Amino acid sequence: MATLYDTLGVQVHATEEEIKRAYRKAAMKWHPDRNNGAEDVARATFQEIKDAYAILSDAAQRKVYDAVYTEQMRGWEAQRARQQKAQAERETAARAADEAAYAEMVSLAMRFAGDGHNRDVLFGVLLGRRCDARRAAQIADSVSALQASRREAEKAEVAAEVAAKAADVSEASAQAQAATANDDAANRGVPGNRGNAGKREENAGDAHPAGVLGGLWFQFLNGLRF
Repeated sequence: MATLYDTLGVQVHATEEEIKRAYRKAAMKWHPDRNNGAEDVARATFQEIKDAYAILSDAAQRKVYDAVYTEQMRGWEAQRARQQKAQAERETAARAADEAAYAEMVSLAMRFAGDGHNRDVLFGVLLGRRCDARRAAQIADSVSALQASRREAEKAEVAAEVAAKAADVSEASAQAQAATANDDAANRGVPGNRGNAGKREENAGDAHPAGVLGGLWFQFLNGLRF
């Protein structure tokens, strides 16, 4: 809101001398005789300058103006504060409504994507719900990418579980083979078994033809001795 001080280009607390100098400068600048081709604008501005100076150069009128101006400024500031508050509330409400609509569209796209539909189907569904084309494309792209990422993660998790089970089976098989080998080695190292093997070897020696002939010859010699 322009004031008489603004018209003369001075501060609210300007002195009388400062007001006088400002008036002379502004009057010379906007005098109709100095503005050829723009006389109408210059004349109107020049008249505003004269009116402002007439009030501000008079101490009594300036005091009344300052009081009225101060009251007007308070009212204007209060009105502007109310307008700003109302504007902020409208913007907040609009932003909340927009966020709610966006969340609803994302939820809808997620539901269709979960049913296995591709990006183009999501885009068409969103357009059918009167979603802005640019926003619909953005949501469809984001949801499709998210769904693809989730599927890849699930595949990787399943593959990891299969590999872990295969590793467990392989380890169990290796342990079983090691246990079998240990049992075989233990059986071969039992002393009783070695004795049995010795007996079998002796029996085998006794059964050999050379052993049999040696025994007969020993009996023959004994017979001669008696």
